[in-house]
Amino acid sequence: MNRLAGLVQDIRTGNVEKVLTQYSDVLLAFFITSIVGMMLIPLPTHLLDVLLTTNIFAATTILFVSIYIQNATKIASFPTILLITTLFRLGLNVSTTRLILLQANAGEVVRAFGSFVAGGNIVVGIVIFLILTIIQFVVITKGAERVAEVAARFTLDALPGKQMSIDADFRAGLFDVHEARRRRNALQRESQLYGAMDGAMKFVKGDAIAGIIITLINLIGGFAIGILQRGMAAGQAAQTYSILTIGDGLVSQLPALLISVAAGIVVTRVASEEAETHLGQDIGSQVLAQPKALAIVSVLLIALGLVPGLPTIPFFLLGAISGGISYGLFYTRRREEQAAAEPSEESEDDLSTAPRVGPAVPIMVQVSESLTPHIDRAGEGGKALGRLIPELQSSLYYEHGVLIPRIMVRGRQPIGDHAFAILLKEVPVYRGTLPP
Repeated sequence: MNRLAGLVQDIRTGNVEKVLTQYSDVLLAFFITSIVGMMLIPLPTHLLDVLLTTNIFAATTILFVSIYIQNATKIASFPTILLITTLFRLGLNVSTTRLILLQANAGEVVRAFGSFVAGGNIVVGIVIFLILTIIQFVVITKGAERVAEVAARFTLDALPGKQMSIDADFRAGLFDVHEARRRRNALQRESQLYGAMDGAMKFVKGDAIAGIIITLINLIGGFAIGILQRGMAAGQAAQTYSILTIGDGLVSQLPALLISVAAGIVVTRVASEEAETHLGQDIGSQVLAQPKALAIVSVLLIALGLVPGLPTIPFFLLGAISGGISYGLFYTRRREEQAAAEPSEESEDDLSTAPRVGPAVPIMVQVSESLTPHIDRAGEGGKALGRLIPELQSSLYYEHGVLIPRIMVRGRQPIGDHAFAILLKEVPVYRGTLPP
């Protein structure tokens, strides 16, 4: 009761984000239960119109979310979303089929899609429905399914190597245990995502096949019911049930097509080098990075505009736009190169007066004046040390996977009699003395 009261209070105060996040489990359970219920219980046409509109809204939202994500792991729940949306569309298909066959009326949305989108022509509606189905089933779904299959295979094959790389970097001290745990979790999420996407694409493929079968059932069943039970003429029955069936097919296939495109975008998305970039930025930056290609396209379009029979204005217009973009990119790059090649007076003064700082030595051993003869390369101690250091580096690398950088040894250092010091990045970390 307390949770229900809190939900009512959040709705009254308009805290939508808290309602959707804190009570998401309740909303999801209610949504799935409603899907099962509408498969069994006849729905009124007004409620069905709302649900069909919700289906289009959900598909459009998922499509644009897939465009704005940085990489596929940012929407790791996408395979589950595919399953739920597919179940929702099938539930709507059952509800619309029931109303079409029982009442010859499936609401305003279905009738509008059948009359307006198809132009009131049954043949045109059937052709549009078949085109959408072929695009979804043969082109998008088939390609996305293959990409998901290959991505899942490559991700699983590369999993041991990536785990070893994380372990090696952790042993080398490149990051702490929390970062190592975060990277392992991200790697696990990635492998699970592509493995789930490989199977989830079967839902989309099966949904397209189910849409074709349901459309045929509506056509044949509606024609038979109209003639045998309602006493309609053959032409009237064909006109009535064909418009409703085509409208049902279009209003179902359009969201399915959007979901298929979203799935294709997710599985073909390659993570950008920059963290906060979306698909539009990646495409724009990569396409506009080649101004010579745009210049060639501009010349080609203008040449096509001169061909007799082809419309001149569209080709000339697009050629001028492409040429203008290419010239602007060339001009901008030339200005940037000139600015980089001509340093300012302030930068020259800074370079002339700035101290020359070399890179820090990764590992250094300093010994005092009294210990210097023991590291002399001409002596036995220096030769033994020259053999010991490479052996130590190789042993650490083969046993622990840690690559030790070059160790520098310096003698005659003012650090005390019979003393030595170990420095990391030229910072002392240990000092000691040896007996005379």
